[in-house]
Amino acid sequence: MLDDLEGKKTGERIRIIRERKGMPRPVLAGLVGYSTEWLKGIESGRRLPPRLPVLIRLAEVLAVGDVAVLAGSDMDLGGHTTIPVSAFARIPHEAVPAIRDAVRDPLLTITDQPLPVATLRRRTVEAWHVWHTSRTHRTDVGRVLPALIRDAQATARQAQGEERRDANAVLADLWALVQHAIVWASEPELIWVVADRAMAAAREADQPAALAGAAWTYAMVQRSGGDTEGALTLATDAANLLRDRLQEGTDELRALYGAMQLHAATTAARAGREGDAWRYWDEAAATAERLPDGYHHAWTQFGRSNVALHAVSIGADLTKSASAKERAEQIDPDSIPSRERRARLHVEIARTYHQRRDWSSMLDWLNQAYSISHDSVHYSPTGRQMASEAVEHGGPLIQRRARTFAEHLGLPL
Repeated sequence: MLDDLEGKKTGERIRIIRERKGMPRPVLAGLVGYSTEWLKGIESGRRLPPRLPVLIRLAEVLAVGDVAVLAGSDMDLGGHTTIPVSAFARIPHEAVPAIRDAVRDPLLTITDQPLPVATLRRRTVEAWHVWHTSRTHRTDVGRVLPALIRDAQATARQAQGEERRDANAVLADLWALVQHAIVWASEPELIWVVADRAMAAAREADQPAALAGAAWTYAMVQRSGGDTEGALTLATDAANLLRDRLQEGTDELRALYGAMQLHAATTAARAGREGDAWRYWDEAAATAERLPDGYHHAWTQFGRSNVALHAVSIGADLTKSASAKERAEQIDPDSIPSRERRARLHVEIARTYHQRRDWSSMLDWLNQAYSISHDSVHYSPTGRQMASEAVEHGGPLIQRRARTFAEHLGLPL
């Protein structure tokens, strides 16, 4: 089969394998959650090759066990010759089944009294705090989410008037946390349900902050699925919703506006739109300067250090490794209050060394990220891919360290 694909680009490979399996283009597009026109653009080469998460989804639907089979001559896999779907498509977590059950709970019969909205807000804030401070944040947050989901849904369903709006605003923030907890660890269908629930709760709340936060969540899901255009449109629409309210608004509102600009910047970078990416980033940086020193939004973590971190991500996404590395060197990790974001900084730095094929330095930064936050690496497809490549290409100098690290992540060797 590979002989037919030799020298072919990614889109051509997808088309050949799809046709070989007798699968019409609309069927494949629908199964991965995109339009027929989108897939046609990929197959014809008019669109850039999909990023790893979407490529994994395509491989799953096409029953291709190795993602590298779909990656053609127009994609750089760092010399990697095999990328098992099983290692990257879904990274199981023990908390997901209970979270799934809580999400699916129809709540048709409610016998318990609704909780005070202030209690739900406090519990949601505490859960977000755990997410940003725990080394094993998915596990620790996963323990509290099922009960919190049920309580928040029951309260939002029974509350009346202004209290109902406030309860739905809290619920929208909670759905954002649920999305973070299950991404890469659950089936895509569940993630989309959560994103839809966030938007529905925000509409019920009819509050600008809730609507912007839900848009941030929904656009995250769109972007992780490869729909960069949809994510960019939603992020900019949400920012526009807040723009006229900034002068008289709260710091939270300004932070959410800045978070949408960062979202747009990263999304544009992943689409290869360098000018747009830095234009959105500049607006985010200017917004952060208008916030108090040391301010960070409770769950998006928008603030000056997070803006600086995103500059590193944008540089890595644009394959400007030297620039990204220089920006990273200007960041004091202690200025980042979130353990999850500090680990992400180290993963982004690892990406800059990965782009240079400096396997030893890449592995060093991944190990540092892992020591800061186990889950930020274990549940990162990018981190897992880099760790796998270190085993295959790192050479004798780091072979033992690379294999040990890959074993910690549960990667097949």
